[in-house]
Amino acid sequence: MTADPGAQSPSPPRRDLAGEIWGGFAAMLVALPSSIAYGVAVFSLLGADFVGHGVRAGILGAIAMGLGTAAVGGAPQLISAPCAPAAAVLAALVGDMLGGVHGAMTPDRIIALLVGVALLTAALQFFYGTIGGGRLIKYIPYPVVSGYLSAVGVIIFLGQLPKFLGLAHGVSLRTALLSPTQWQGPAVFVGAVTIAAVLVAPKITKAVPAPIIGLIAGLIAYFGLSLRRPELAQLASNPFVIGSLGNGPSAIFAGVAASWSTVTGLHVADLRMVVVPALTLSILLSVDTLKTCVVIDALTRRRHNSNRALLGQGTGNLVSALLGGMAGSGTMGPTLVNVQSGGRTRLSGLLEGAFTLAAAVALGRWIAWVPVAALAGILLVVAVRMFDWGSFLLLRQRSTMLDFAVIATVVVVAVSSNLIAASGAGVALAIVLFIREQTNSTVIRRKTFGDHISSTQHRMPAELAVLERHGREALVCELQGSLFFGTTDQLLTELEPDLQHCRFLILDLRHVQSVDYTAVHLLERFEALLAERGGFLVFSRVPEHLPTGRNLQDYFAQLGVVDPKRHVHVSESLDDALCWVEERILDEQLPARGDDATPLPLAAFDLFREFETDQMLPALAACVTERSFAAGETVFKAGDAGQELFLVRRGIVRVMLPLKDRRHHNLASFGRGNFFGEMAFLTRDQRSADALATTATDLFVIPRDRLDEVSRTLPVVGVRLFARLARTLALRLRHTDAELRAHYDA
Repeated sequence: MTADPGAQSPSPPRRDLAGEIWGGFAAMLVALPSSIAYGVAVFSLLGADFVGHGVRAGILGAIAMGLGTAAVGGAPQLISAPCAPAAAVLAALVGDMLGGVHGAMTPDRIIALLVGVALLTAALQFFYGTIGGGRLIKYIPYPVVSGYLSAVGVIIFLGQLPKFLGLAHGVSLRTALLSPTQWQGPAVFVGAVTIAAVLVAPKITKAVPAPIIGLIAGLIAYFGLSLRRPELAQLASNPFVIGSLGNGPSAIFAGVAASWSTVTGLHVADLRMVVVPALTLSILLSVDTLKTCVVIDALTRRRHNSNRALLGQGTGNLVSALLGGMAGSGTMGPTLVNVQSGGRTRLSGLLEGAFTLAAAVALGRWIAWVPVAALAGILLVVAVRMFDWGSFLLLRQRSTMLDFAVIATVVVVAVSSNLIAASGAGVALAIVLFIREQTNSTVIRRKTFGDHISSTQHRMPAELAVLERHGREALVCELQGSLFFGTTDQLLTELEPDLQHCRFLILDLRHVQSVDYTAVHLLERFEALLAERGGFLVFSRVPEHLPTGRNLQDYFAQLGVVDPKRHVHVSESLDDALCWVEERILDEQLPARGDDATPLPLAAFDLFREFETDQMLPALAACVTERSFAAGETVFKAGDAGQELFLVRRGIVRVMLPLKDRRHHNLASFGRGNFFGEMAFLTRDQRSADALATTATDLFVIPRDRLDEVSRTLPVVGVRLFARLARTLALRLRHTDAELRAHYDA
């Protein structure tokens, strides 16, 4: 039945709608005070006259991102708002501009550049989302991310401590810490009460977010102090409160027009000053957003769209910048409150932005009385919680000390310089971490000598004995991971002792991810060393395409590694490589193995060794027929009804197990003097595998029915034949057992 396109979609159940409303409202209660605090943390550095600008930037950022990100984003329950990483980066940038790093700048000029940073940050997030960067950003090493977030916590803490202590403008934190007389009692008291309330609130109730309880406690403490100190009840020239924002709620939105004029006043030359801060901020905010999305996935058992989440966050930051708001990201606190309060769709995010707008209109005139120390107290708690205290556990083990060094380096560089410099240190250390990880992980997946592994080619006992005696001349190495300058020395160190006595080195490259020129040079050294003893370097399962996109076969050919003049051989499979090496050893040690082109007579088969002396061979020959197959011709297929035993007079037959999708697994190959087909011969069941003549092949065929007829007349013929079959099969199983043991012990 086709749905009516003009019909309206059914309204959501009332219970679900109530959850969306309460989730959005609860998220607003958490996001709004934090957003104001972050805005004040950045713009108060420009002077007391710009505290109100910081309040407006925080509120407008919460409104813009609440509405814009929720409308586009890829995580339905995500709540975006101004955040600590944005406050840290922008505060550091303001500090640099005020310190004369970019020359003397007026506050208006600095505000214009901050808008440029926000716009470029939004553009970069759009770019990340468009090219699929949502997946790549998540692979930034955790120590680097931990260092960033810990550094943000330290910077926020150091930036808010002067406000918590109520220090006068121009008094340095170092001087104040050494001189407690500089501290202002009302600020310390209000800040301490706020911190205590934020910490205790979750133990009392979870219905009201802790930052709201902390802010209310700070307001009560402040107005309680004003009963004893009347000057605190005055709004004008009061350094302990935010101060007047203007005439009524409209003052909050008065800066929107000014923001538009600021945007039009930016020039292309300004990009040089904002590109690095914007790059740093875009990565930090993207990582923070995606980290929050991962937490949502764990709680709701869903999967977010990383790239769409970045596009949504870029939309929110773009709208925020155009309205004069502050940049932000998907924030953990408001998002968790939204999920726990019943928010299930992006409607809760839209309602969070709408509730923030309503709160700004309704409470605009009262925001002026919010104590600065109360906001500082809230941010001090946030800063302490952002610091990764668990990183100190990395000092317990020597293997994780480098990870701690990475975290500590990022924090120290960020605090001593700025987050922009720390971003460069983080990228450099990420490279070090990658090289360390690749270097520490072995590139040898498995190493086995030729006396513990063999091809699927079934050999005669005399040949097996030769291969066992000379098996140490062949070394099989299955390689893995990346063969590059960081792992070549490890590979050389592990193989050098073995290369002193082996003549054939088989390198299986199936699990190799990348190969650089340094590794190629090492392979050439291996070839030269083996060639001195008449040996060969053998490659098996060379990938045609590596994960990097490089064609390894062409790469080896271009660099001359695989060349007819070199002692190098390439095989499609490991089994083919083993068979090729075995043939070389057998040709050297058994030059009189016989002419493979001459079909064997019945008496030459090891299976009938005692039949001729007992004069029973003519009786057996009476039930034997001959067949010939061209190369590529099928001897039998799985499912065929057949009870014949096949003996190879000349050529090679490969037995393969059929798999799905027309694929096969090579079980064994049988050459001159060997036999196959014994399973159906013994059990009288259908064939379980395919048999294919890989070369021109001549066979002796013994049908079970005809053997049974001969055995009725001469029972000893059947007894002796089955005894010889049992012994040969037992030897094959013992050989397989030895290979399996070597496989698991390697």
